[in-house]
Amino acid sequence: MTQNLRKIELEGRQILLLGTAHVSRESVEEVAQAIREEKPDVVCVELDEARLATLKNNKGWQELDITKVLKEGKGFLLLANLVLSSFQRRIGNDTGSKPGDEMKKALEVAEEEGIRTAMVDRPIHVTLKRAWSKNSFIGKVKLLAALTGSAFTSEELTEADIEALKNKGAMEEMMNELADYLPTVKEVLIDERDRYLASRIWSAGGTKSLAVLGAGHLAGTEALIRKIAAGSASADTSDIETVIKPGFFSRAAGWLLPALIVALIAAGFFTGGAMSSMEMLGRWLLWNGSLAALGTLVALGHPLAILTAFVGAPVATINPFIGVGLFSGLAQAWIKKPRVSDMESLAQDVTHIKGFYRNRISHVLLIFFLSSLGGAIGNFIAVPALVGSLVK
Repeated sequence: MTQNLRKIELEGRQILLLGTAHVSRESVEEVAQAIREEKPDVVCVELDEARLATLKNNKGWQELDITKVLKEGKGFLLLANLVLSSFQRRIGNDTGSKPGDEMKKALEVAEEEGIRTAMVDRPIHVTLKRAWSKNSFIGKVKLLAALTGSAFTSEELTEADIEALKNKGAMEEMMNELADYLPTVKEVLIDERDRYLASRIWSAGGTKSLAVLGAGHLAGTEALIRKIAAGSASADTSDIETVIKPGFFSRAAGWLLPALIVALIAAGFFTGGAMSSMEMLGRWLLWNGSLAALGTLVALGHPLAILTAFVGAPVATINPFIGVGLFSGLAQAWIKKPRVSDMESLAQDVTHIKGFYRNRISHVLLIFFLSSLGGAIGNFIAVPALVGSLVK
């Protein structure tokens, strides 16, 4: 029996939790061994239905419509998803295992043995959106920095390093570091999902069930299953199953910056006349548009995409429901239409910086992100500059 298997005996039921590392060849073997030896009634897998479909469909990226993604406002979500998957895939390249191989093996062996399966993880888009919306501005910056750093780090991990992650002490240390650096992210990615996993594993039924999940969820999920069985915790997870909707003040905050800019320019008209107001307007347009265009230039966007960013940034600022990244990204996608080869190689290309620029899909996302970042920085610089013009 594998050393990473925990057994829970509760109310006439036996629940087995198998902790894995998602890019570990040893974990793949452990999963197959555990299912065949234990012969559970149901195999629970740390996947949601969407990720299950992606795992089964090797051509998933080939069906991606980047234009549709941007128009639906899912650019940041897709970018975060790509960066996370690129980190796992890069490590997998070092160890000879693809991300999710152990989950795929669990499904294959369960089918061979005629065992029922259950997908017990929360949909990834809900998790990512909750992690983003619950973070403060500083938290968002730290999250983006952590994602970017993990995606493009040159550090190589060996199989021994990966296997060490299943060690309780090493995992607890990582969880503590994450809690210190990004407490909200740890709450959403680990704590909330521990609740969700425990609830779904408990609800999967069966006299004997085996759950395959990441080693980082072992301790929390086991503790919560025991609490659910004892009646000291509820199996209801409806409060963490939806994307957090912004409250009134959050929605109002989106209009605060454009209202402030308009008010400052209007104040310039009343204090210094039309020329002063026009000068302030020009200063704002220059800061906002120029830095959005600079972000597109850094992303090596097409000249028309750079021009679109310059012109579109002020429009996006005044209307918080859209972003300059939508304009520049769509312009780039229209000029440099993604090819079938870009879709086929996307998962591999995003594992290194050159690939991000070379692949037309990831290139569009890079332009989307950097032009949005540039426009935002431009506004933060422009506001004190406008205030300075009033007090001169």
